Amino acid sequence: MAKAFSLASWNVEHFNDDPTRIKRVVEFLKIQHADVLALYEVEGKTVLSQLFNQMPGYNFHITEGEQTQEILVGIRSNITAFFTQRTEFKSGNTYLRPGGLLTIQIDGKNYTILFLHTKSGSLPIGLGIRDDMFDRALEFKKTLDKKSPAKTSFMFLGDLNTMGMKYPFDKNIKPEIELKKLDREAQKVGMYRLAKNSPTWWNGPKSKLPPSDLDQVIASDKLSFTKYDGAEVDVRGWTKCKNDSEKEKWIKSYSDHALLYLEVMK
Repeated sequence: MAKAFSLASWNVEHFNDDPTRIKRVVEFLKIQHADVLALYEVEGKTVLSQLFNQMPGYNFHITEGEQTQEILVGIRSNITAFFTQRTEFKSGNTYLRPGGLLTIQIDGKNYTILFLHTKSGSLPIGLGIRDDMFDRALEFKKTLDKKSPAKTSFMFLGDLNTMGMKYPFDKNIKPEIELKKLDREAQKVGMYRLAKNSPTWWNGPKSKLPPSDLDQVIASDKLSFTKYDGAEVDVRGWTKCKNDSEKEKWIKSYSDHALLYLEVMK
């Protein structure tokens, strides 16, 4: 089965105007050779201008608003694409990130991709806002299905911050439970959460927190993907380093989030 397109999704935490870090990040992006790429937590205008200069084969788009962190999306210039931002995924909060909605056309077939950076935090408000944003994304899938005679080729992905909730009196909700609910709701609309071959977030060996599964891809069950040791998503970055020392160095140089890479098949 031939590849339709490849996609890279990466939270480059607090990605601002540090020129040396921008150069490292861009070089890492280049070696992925992704047809579509998304960066989260973009905070400086220099990032966009450097991507224009150093990756001339792409068209770039970025969300805008009162929030300090934006989602930046790049698409190879030879791919027909339409990008817009969707403010309904701010869940009524002015300072939350909007969703970045991309539709691309490959060999006459449309693929719709929603990039999200959902609310962080383990307080009840964080879990509640994330849950609302997931519901909105799944409702959007139902809307797309109504407009298409066939099931929609749709996915939503990004730093979904699926970290559960902390609450006193033994009422915590573990991240696995939050994901289990997301899986159940996704299945109802013909979607599922793609398997990854590694956790995606870690703050390094000195952190009190273990590696965590914060970044997710939810896709229509009609889509097919390249497999990486049985997983549909290859997690690249600190996860590929040989030891804790190398992992710590990578995290400091790039981000505490690893990059997610996937290939959608025709």
